[in-house]
Amino acid sequence: MNQSVIFTDQLYIETNEVRFIAQQQGININCFAHFSVISELCDNQLVDQHNAASLFEQCRFDLEDKAEALIAQEAFSDSGDITVIS
Repeated sequence: MNQSVIFTDQLYIETNEVRFIAQQQGININCFAHFSVISELCDNQLVDQHNAASLFEQCRFDLEDKAEALIAQEAFSDSGDITVIS
């Protein structure tokens, strides 16, 4: 069943990853992208807490596509989160 997933503009820079929010059927889903995944999608640029938001924006659509596919596969962690992998 194909269900619409919406991504908000909210970004949270954490120690080694970026958390972004998806919504499906009115429920917020925390999605995580480790700095190494962002680096791979951004031509292997070094990602740290200072440039993570900027580099995330450069590859936002790729990360959202990957997160949406994982949501469709119901690949949730025990806590209900999605972790984008390369």
